[in-house]
Amino acid sequence: MKIVSLFFQIVLSLLTLGFLIYFLTGYDSAFEADQSCHSYLSKFSDQSASLGCDHDTETHQWILYETQDNLEPAKIIKKFRYKIL
Repeated sequence: MKIVSLFFQIVLSLLTLGFLIYFLTGYDSAFEADQSCHSYLSKFSDQSASLGCDHDTETHQWILYETQDNLEPAKIIKKFRYKIL
């Protein structure tokens, strides 16, 4: 019985830690994440057309990326996650 109680305490602690990390990190809104992405983008000295910010609605984040000249996928530079709740 003690093992089951200890197991549930550990699981509950991990869930609480996960929720705390989620709610204490990230931006409060998509607008804030967008502004941070474009602000970070403006800090690059090479502001060619290869750099850009895009909104990913499935993962709730803005992504700063660099397109490649050949047919390779874009290189992700930084992600700006925002909270959905």
